[in-house]
Amino acid sequence: MKGKAAGAGIGSPQVALTELCLSSIVPSTMRYAFRLAELLGHTPDRRKRPGTIKAIVEHTGLDRHQVAALLKNEAKYIPLEALSRICDYLIDHGHATADQLPGALFAIQPESFWELLARRRSVEICVGVRQGEGAETPENAWVVASDSVLVGELLSGVTTVGGVAKHRARRPGQTTTSKHEEAPPQPERLQQTLTWSPGQVSIEDAQSRAQEVFQAFSDDAGDKALVCIGSVKSNPVVELVFADAFGSQPFTSEDSVQTAADRTCPFFLRYRDHDPKPGAASAGIRLSKTEPAEQPGFYYEQDDGTWVWAGGGKGHDAALVFYIFREPLGRLEMVLSGFSGRATRLLAKTLAFRSEEFWPPVYSESSVSIGAFIVKYETDPEEHQSTSLLQTDVSAAARIFPISGEAIRRRMERV
Repeated sequence: MKGKAAGAGIGSPQVALTELCLSSIVPSTMRYAFRLAELLGHTPDRRKRPGTIKAIVEHTGLDRHQVAALLKNEAKYIPLEALSRICDYLIDHGHATADQLPGALFAIQPESFWELLARRRSVEICVGVRQGEGAETPENAWVVASDSVLVGELLSGVTTVGGVAKHRARRPGQTTTSKHEEAPPQPERLQQTLTWSPGQVSIEDAQSRAQEVFQAFSDDAGDKALVCIGSVKSNPVVELVFADAFGSQPFTSEDSVQTAADRTCPFFLRYRDHDPKPGAASAGIRLSKTEPAEQPGFYYEQDDGTWVWAGGGKGHDAALVFYIFREPLGRLEMVLSGFSGRATRLLAKTLAFRSEEFWPPVYSESSVSIGAFIVKYETDPEEHQSTSLLQTDVSAAARIFPISGEAIRRRMERV
């Protein structure tokens, strides 16, 4: 390489290649992603990235389309001369130092559900909180038991890569791990954030706090994840995640759209009659102006555009697992949501033992991957809730259904 980045080589200094293949610089069991967008703090939102491509093109002399492809992590091959110029640009503009490059431009792509989370440098877990009658200060706020169980399972999965961390760096037949072998991935920072559940404070205060949490996450630079526990009934940040993913107007009902196909979100939570009913693009009481949603619970769209009820409540409960990963930014947003408290506890067990069924993502296009899955639980409708209230190791027959990648594609094209 030439210029300031000459000391930042890839592998042996005797490398004579003129073109770098992203799939060949690591062992065949790993794949690399190009993280130029993350280092620059580049965002897909056009309003927040004025002149990024133009500035790089003018400084490096590279082709505009090539720079755009690098920012989106769409380039399969990178000429070493181009890589050198990119490194010089990053150094000159203070985005990285010479000793960090080009390594800082590359990240290992995840290959499992838990690895997707474990490879994030920062993981923020957001939980909705409630307060008892007569409570006057946030110090009296509390988290419901089922959410606490799910948070516990989430922490276990992230820190142990789903229980397989001790096996990751070992070869077949090996009983110990060499200090030279890869350590299991693990976040450098774990943080918990609290937000008001609807009905606990004014709707304006609940939404304001949710927007504050989501904006702080969005503005924070670096490789990161935001995991929202609960549904829109208990955690309004969930609505902001869905709205950002699908281009919805947050906290605005879509019950009056002409048909369910016009909904911006390919899944929908139908409130129970006694639930708080905050305005939401991802929830409501009707699928559309002409299509009712007769039963409370989760609904989702299929390939052919028809909507089906997944379940909700006694006998037929349901949960939702959703994540959107913007690889060039290293930005992951996730929602883990049970329709009921029991479904939330059941989801914790499903994640513990069947996480492989939430991978791979159902939609991958350009720089975005989306995983969306409905879990249907067959439960005993006669079971007395008080007998299992404190049981965290509950079980029920679970069936996991990927939400239609075609239904998601239709909406992403609108965005």
